[in-house]
Amino acid sequence: MKFGKVENPDNIDFTLPKDHPGTKKILSKFKKSGFPYLYVGCAKWNKADLKGFYPRGTKDELTYYSTQFNSIELNATFYRIFPAETFAGWYDKTPDDFRFFPKLYQGISHWKRLQDCEDILNEYILNASNLKEKLEMPFLQLPQNFAPKNMDRLEPFFKMLPKDIKPAIEFRHTDWFNDEDVAGGLYNILEKHNITNAIVDTAGRRDLLHMRLTTPTAFIRYNGANHESDYTRLDDWIDRLETWIEQGLQNIYFFVHQNTEKASPLLSAHFIKKANERFGTNLNIPNMDKPDTLF
Repeated sequence: MKFGKVENPDNIDFTLPKDHPGTKKILSKFKKSGFPYLYVGCAKWNKADLKGFYPRGTKDELTYYSTQFNSIELNATFYRIFPAETFAGWYDKTPDDFRFFPKLYQGISHWKRLQDCEDILNEYILNASNLKEKLEMPFLQLPQNFAPKNMDRLEPFFKMLPKDIKPAIEFRHTDWFNDEDVAGGLYNILEKHNITNAIVDTAGRRDLLHMRLTTPTAFIRYNGANHESDYTRLDDWIDRLETWIEQGLQNIYFFVHQNTEKASPLLSAHFIKKANERFGTNLNIPNMDKPDTLF
């Protein structure tokens, strides 16, 4: 994910912001779950990007990937609506406990901008439904110029969604979070419709990094900088998530991106190891065919 890439990460303050008061209020409505549902994955499974991850001779990348990770943030579905047979094939290749988090098609978010898109949305959901119970939470990434002036498009779009589809949504215009009146209106709408407010942690867009949950789910898109700070940033997330678990967080969906994606499995392994130690979870720690560190 190139979004928010910077030339010199040493110049960035990576401190996580303080929690928004509304986050504790939301989480307090839920009983402490003990062990959270934890899904960690990369954004893609192709061998060309995840160099050094696949053993020599690997014939099917998804089949192997799903032995190492329990989920995938599926970015490929942003660029096209895959046929139902493709989704069904992905279902068959993966274990029972594997989960998909596909991005909604760009025709919905960027071309139609949430309006007059019901036919496209229905086609996408119909095909993706072939993932069955492995379709965990789709997510919607809005374009950077989708601003608060478009707020009136949100509720009609949410009403188009089937009742069993509650996506996460990512906003990329700074005023959604940094104008207090706008943010308050947005959070009310997301809470009303049980829509998860996705969190993006990337170097060059700290203005978009918020700590406001609208459901008991933390959907985090973490973009490392291929820099030594990547590990300490992940450690900071472990601390923050532990606080949220104590307050009532139920689900953690954490997806690792890198400007150079071959490092994503390395960072994911670090995060999973720390999470297992801290949260009492028991996720597999991915192997690397050619183990190495980033630095």
